[in-house]
Amino acid sequence: MKIGVLSDTHGILLPQIKQFLEPCHQLWHAGDIGSMAVWEELQAFRPLKAVSGNIDGTDIRCVCPQVCHFEVEGLKILMMHIGGYPPKYNTVSKSLLQQYKPHIFVCGHSHILKVMYDKERNMLAVNPGAAGTIGFHKVITCLRFDILNGTPQHMEVYHQDR
Repeated sequence: MKIGVLSDTHGILLPQIKQFLEPCHQLWHAGDIGSMAVWEELQAFRPLKAVSGNIDGTDIRCVCPQVCHFEVEGLKILMMHIGGYPPKYNTVSKSLLQQYKPHIFVCGHSHILKVMYDKERNMLAVNPGAAGTIGFHKVITCLRFDILNGTPQHMEVYHQDR
């Protein structure tokens, strides 16, 4: 199964991001979607798991929880918008990581692409950076990877200067 991971679209879904995500079977959006139009376009494009972010309005908050935990191909996934990264998790994410013990933790918010293995928790921490054009970031990023035999593999990065 091929997974696409993005965050911080801020109401803009670039055609080149959609093209990069074309081979994906499922999309995970880690918040700050920015508009119902983007949510609806992603939802119509591929099966979508999404959380709301700090800039999302009540319309998005009604359809996207703040925290989402689910399983894909035998892997437990925990996703939220503001979470941190190893070892600098915020208080809420520390508690949720302890509760759900995910194999993959996905968050956004920082607009900075980071993929790190957390040895203490035996999990992959993923922040896809920012896929939109609004914010302080200088590059637009998102990710895609395969899940094969219960393991994330072949991670690819979309990278475009703003």
